[in-house]
Amino acid sequence: MTSRTRIAAALGTLALAAALLTGCSGTEDTPEPATPSVSPVALPAPRQAPAPAVALATPVAAGEVRLDNGPFTDRVKLTGLSLTGAPAVTGHLTITSDVSDVLALEVHAAYYDATGHLLGTGTFQYQEEEAATGQHTGPRATGEGIDITIPADHLTGTPTGAVLTIPVLVNE
Repeated sequence: MTSRTRIAAALGTLALAAALLTGCSGTEDTPEPATPSVSPVALPAPRQAPAPAVALATPVAAGEVRLDNGPFTDRVKLTGLSLTGAPAVTGHLTITSDVSDVLALEVHAAYYDATGHLLGTGTFQYQEEEAATGQHTGPRATGEGIDITIPADHLTGTPTGAVLTIPVLVNE
């Protein structure tokens, strides 16, 4: 083997070694294989119910309790609604859209005077508790339904009626 051949073979070996070392070193030239990443689940931010109207275009009649149209009003039936002297709104809510249990429910009441001016508000909240057995122990939404009582908070006068809204309804 001539000296030129030896030099060429040595250079080739060095080039091969350099290529192997560069390829194995994880430099920026060689992309890393993609690893699956699990992104965290983004839950929607809790939405706050809109504030009740300060004044109604059509005042509530004496003793009237009306349900304001909202995203869940087509899924429920409210019966026996009345404004008590406490003052509070009482009634009974059942789910009409399916036969599942109610897991969470929130009903707001806005209390108004005879001229339609807001006097105060109240909130009813229901959260189904799950027993250790995994069985729901709360009332069946389509069978028994849920009795609601919404006491007024911090009234500035004597209400003659109320308007209800349902900002939260979660069922199975």
